[in-house]
Amino acid sequence: MTIAIFGNSQKSLIKEEVSHLLDFFQRRGVDVILSHELRQELNLREYKSFEDADSEVEFALSVGGDGTFLTTAAAIIDTNIPVLGINYGHLGFLAEVETKDVDSILDQLIAGQYTIEQRRLLHVSGAEGNRQIDTEALNEVAILKAGLSSMLTIDTRVNGEKLNKYEADGLVIATPTGSTAYNLSVGGPIMVPQARGILLSPIASHSLHDRPIVVPDDWKIDLKVASRNRSYMVSIDGRSQIVTQEMELHIEKSKKTIKLVQIGDRTFIQSLRNKLGYGV
Repeated sequence: MTIAIFGNSQKSLIKEEVSHLLDFFQRRGVDVILSHELRQELNLREYKSFEDADSEVEFALSVGGDGTFLTTAAAIIDTNIPVLGINYGHLGFLAEVETKDVDSILDQLIAGQYTIEQRRLLHVSGAEGNRQIDTEALNEVAILKAGLSSMLTIDTRVNGEKLNKYEADGLVIATPTGSTAYNLSVGGPIMVPQARGILLSPIASHSLHDRPIVVPDDWKIDLKVASRNRSYMVSIDGRSQIVTQEMELHIEKSKKTIKLVQIGDRTFIQSLRNKLGYGV
């Protein structure tokens, strides 16, 4: 068995946890490769990097918070490798395994005592001149103001039909997986990950009539953004770039999915209650 470890090397405790994982896997005869960043930052050059590996990888471990998990997902999105998250962050909806449980959880993983859950992605595309966006999002696509510019006007169409012209600080287009992330912080609804839908939640709308809406996940969403400084920011799972308003964005359900490793009987509802205090 070969396992690839990804992690946020900027967190002070990650080096200690990675050292523990390397020792754990060595004692159990599991081969390990590291992400290029982790290998460089922690000076673990005796290990192969994921980018240069020539062996088949069975699982990827994300060591950090949900942000690290999103980075890991982006790195392995074309590989079909299942991901397990070890939580060194705060809430940890994606990175669910707590460090105190890691040894027993990994023993179950090695023993094959796990299930795989497919999570849907959004495909995001757009072009302006020679510049293109063509990528996937596990959590959300966020349309945001660039710098201190005034509010945005976001002409939004679903399946070719006009939905709304949002006048707001931005708009979050989220998957059910991402419903507990940025979408939740701007007042959007929570959806269980198994639900089929795309969420659109305005950020600081200038109209009392604008409310979050959920549309079927097989609908296509087209966005045309206007702002006073003729630019705006696109943030895809936290990966941000500023584009001109000439770029129109097209968002739809991706043909790709991400595989999440599930170990034990913890449910999403339990996570809501334990991590957010929902219903408590």
